[in-house]
Amino acid sequence: MKKRALLSVSDKSNVVDFAKGLDRLGYELVSTGGTLRTLQEAGLSAVPVSDVTKFDEILDGRVKTLHPNIHGGLLAKRDEDGHLKQLEERGIDPIDIVVVNLYPFKQTIDQPEVTEATAIENIDIGGPTMLRAAAKNFRDVTVVVDPDDYQQVLEKLEHGGLQVDDRKQLAAKVFRHTANYDAMIAGYFSEITEETAPETYTVTYEKVQSLRYGENPHQSAAFYKQPNGKSASIANAEQLHGKELSYNNIQDANAALEMVLEYEGPTAVAVKHMNPCGIGVGKTIGGAFHKAYQADPVSIFGGIVALNREVDRATAEQLKEIFLEIVIAPSFSDEAMELLTEKKNIRLLKIPMETAGNNGQKVVSVTGGLLVQDVDSGQVTEQDLTVATSRKPNEQEMKDLLFAWKAVKHVKSNAIVVANQDQTLGVGAGQMNRVGAAKIALEQAGEQAKGAVMASDAFFPMPDTVEIAARAGITAIIQPGGSKRDEDSIKACDEHGIAMVFTGMRHFKH
Repeated sequence: MKKRALLSVSDKSNVVDFAKGLDRLGYELVSTGGTLRTLQEAGLSAVPVSDVTKFDEILDGRVKTLHPNIHGGLLAKRDEDGHLKQLEERGIDPIDIVVVNLYPFKQTIDQPEVTEATAIENIDIGGPTMLRAAAKNFRDVTVVVDPDDYQQVLEKLEHGGLQVDDRKQLAAKVFRHTANYDAMIAGYFSEITEETAPETYTVTYEKVQSLRYGENPHQSAAFYKQPNGKSASIANAEQLHGKELSYNNIQDANAALEMVLEYEGPTAVAVKHMNPCGIGVGKTIGGAFHKAYQADPVSIFGGIVALNREVDRATAEQLKEIFLEIVIAPSFSDEAMELLTEKKNIRLLKIPMETAGNNGQKVVSVTGGLLVQDVDSGQVTEQDLTVATSRKPNEQEMKDLLFAWKAVKHVKSNAIVVANQDQTLGVGAGQMNRVGAAKIALEQAGEQAKGAVMASDAFFPMPDTVEIAARAGITAIIQPGGSKRDEDSIKACDEHGIAMVFTGMRHFKH
């Protein structure tokens, strides 16, 4: 019985060389549409699929391979006489190799002005059906969906053929591929129908890299990204220098990027263990970094720094003096690159930040499930604030309160930030009670707390935080409000001449 291979690919990379190899091995080539033309133009003898189906393609190509003469040849079990007899009775030849990849749905919806009609026309129907049929029958059929596998498959065919385990691995890749394809389509339709909490949650990610290990050396890990993600993201970063990112590097870098994107002026953020140890806004990016460094010159050691302006020579000279794991920026000047690349291990990540966007959903795994919520993109302006105390914040205090509010949003709860003059002075993160977080932040700020402001990610359940803030010299506080005991905190502020504003919005971060 003659051997037969069916080829129908959207991505025609290396398909001609692969087909030539199959032809040398005695396979009859069957093909469709553009793939058929490509093979014939390369001088290969290929049979149109319509010769196999005895049925011309119809509906502008929507129907061409959905036929028993194709799927019978794919799904027949070669070790079952009944299956082979049915093929013989109907004049159907088995298909031994299927080489298929799908309409470019992802590339289509990535186009800025794509229409719904165009997106729908790029949903492949016949391709996934052939792939799934061939993969289901992997014991008898070799199915290839990835051009990167052509050479390996051809080499094995030339040296005795593929084993069942080889075909099973190729089949597994097919089912992952079609699941990924369907997940992208499902996501597209959920988006255009504005479905935010569907009855099933189907997402897909593409592998960026395997990681040396996870949070700890005994944990294996890998890094994946959204296939059509466009916004500023660590997954879309261009690494310009340094060794491979680790699991913890990626977590910290993501936290630093999210923080720096909150600010419009030249801003530098230093992060350790996903919390800010220093944030500074300046007239220049070098001035901003100096503030971030001075905020906590101890904790920044071995940290991650994100900047929202190009790194120039002057800033690079500051960065070079400190041991840093990663520097993130939208660009680096040639002089900055020359200086920073003298440090072998520092990672330099280039991320265009004009594509920044905080919309979308955040997914967190729990044992046996997922939590899905909207990204915390909540912002407040001066007009959104309610002054709760007798004294109103002055102009500088108001500016500092809004600066601190953006910072505290990214600190693990319970969270307190002390700030002044566009600079964090103290950060209290992840404490089991709010007054504990305030004590840490105020202790770190020290004498600089006098005349500074305080931000709290959630309301004060009692006035104790106000009392220790007053003793440290805090002059203004920003917090969500909403406690049953708000009046106690307001009264304490009034007694100490502290201005306090309510945002009406909290920023828990667990």
